[in-house]
Amino acid sequence: MRCWLIVVNIIMKTLLLAVAFTLLTGCSTVVGWIPSFSDPNQSARITDVRLAVDALDCARSQHPQAVAIARELRWFELYSQTAGRRHQDVIRVIAPMQDTVADFVKRTEVKDASLVYCDLKKRVMQEQAARAAGVIQGRF
Repeated sequence: MRCWLIVVNIIMKTLLLAVAFTLLTGCSTVVGWIPSFSDPNQSARITDVRLAVDALDCARSQHPQAVAIARELRWFELYSQTAGRRHQDVIRVIAPMQDTVADFVKRTEVKDASLVYCDLKKRVMQEQAARAAGVIQGRF
């Protein structure tokens, strides 16, 4: 009987240790998913990004316009990184748009893309910017 109690005691201690470890590591990973608080600079800059995308004129030289959009997004990213770990959520929000803009910048480096391609990219960027702005400006 005494041997049985020792085994149960060891199992309970091991189970308690496993639960404590899981809870402690679980809490540290949850912090990255807690939304950051509203920031007026981020709200203004994401609006600037939307404005730059909306003003994209496919009939004019596309590369300088694409670079301007990329710079707006880069400013946003650097500001968010500087603001600290709590703003990593918004960096994840703009990541798809950064990829889209980077592709567009690369495509227009040597010569302008076709009007159809430019128009499609513009529509995609408008949708991405609208979604990002909704998330960023919708924080409390």
